[in-house]
Amino acid sequence: MNSPNALFESSLSNLSLLSRGKVRDIYAVDNGHLLIVTTDRLSAFDVVLPDPIPGKGRVLTNVSNFWFNKMQHIIANHLADIKLEDIIPNPEEHSQVSERSIIVKRLNPLPVEAIVRGYLIGSGWKDYQQTGAICGITLEKGLKQAQQLAEVIYTPSSKAAVGNHDENITFEQTIDLLGEKIAEQIKQVSIDLYTKAAEFAKQRGIIIADTKFEFGLDDNGKLYLIDEALTPDSSRFWPAEHYQVGISPPSFDKQYIRDYLETLDWNKTAPGPSLPKEVTEVCAAKYAEAERILTRS
Repeated sequence: MNSPNALFESSLSNLSLLSRGKVRDIYAVDNGHLLIVTTDRLSAFDVVLPDPIPGKGRVLTNVSNFWFNKMQHIIANHLADIKLEDIIPNPEEHSQVSERSIIVKRLNPLPVEAIVRGYLIGSGWKDYQQTGAICGITLEKGLKQAQQLAEVIYTPSSKAAVGNHDENITFEQTIDLLGEKIAEQIKQVSIDLYTKAAEFAKQRGIIIADTKFEFGLDDNGKLYLIDEALTPDSSRFWPAEHYQVGISPPSFDKQYIRDYLETLDWNKTAPGPSLPKEVTEVCAAKYAEAERILTRS
């Protein structure tokens, strides 16, 4: 399923594969470190689609590393100071995963996705239309689709296995899962990360409507930002010049794919439908454009 321009699945002979997630392949490096390869797989509605998006993994890796570096004063991240060539000496395999791999500290991932919303869109908009609230957080009446919220809100979800759907949970449930200290820390850090990133991105013409973070603990209980950060896979990126209240704005992220899938007769369960070549190419271009705008010096 790999092609010269896209990597659907990595294959490394000298490292043990631990898991394949929706997007990432994880290998053991040693007792304290992992290699994470970000493939070009794309998941939508929690289903991995059969067609990769060329270059997506490289974009996600570069954008995440940009934010990890920019936000390390807020929270430590999982990046380790080990070079890829030191663990993958084979030139062909090194080429396969270079620019789409990171070597990270081996941490204990927490079973919560920390979702922060600044605008009323997606499942939050649907929830609001039905209940006047998002994940149990009551909002003022009369809000419109894509409207900016008066205050950023934190709406966590449980982290589902591949093929299952994440489920929204209350903040109180995260306290039951994680303990009050860690749950509070994650909430505050997530809001801080989103707020700082949204301010930066807006200066460059991108609105970050919402995003999700994941966290892990080391053996001493120290909290780290893990997985990815503020990418077109984990966030909604809107071009500010096209933003208006009352419609779902065009986006730089995989919302384009979601919108296409909504036009199909598909029940949002595996297996996912194939994507036309022109759809994957447009999506790839959107990812690359978001990277260019955000990370340019």
